[in-house]
Amino acid sequence: MFFRKKNKLRKKEDESLLQCLETVKHRVNQQEILMNNSIDYHNSVDYRAKAEKAKYLFLLKEARVRKSRAGK
Repeated sequence: MFFRKKNKLRKKEDESLLQCLETVKHRVNQQEILMNNSIDYHNSVDYRAKAEKAKYLFLLKEARVRKSRAGK
């Protein structure tokens, strides 16, 4: 009885985490494409790319710890 709400909340948060993970992954890919297509890019682009990649790795690690899976 008490665990139903907990499971619903966990499932909702897992879905939110996976959606955020996909969004950040898309941004990382866009930054990499931008850097690969540019001849000379500004340092701020490099900093943003590193920050996005760090966010992505953090979210990926969190999803692994929570054992989140897409399509559950």
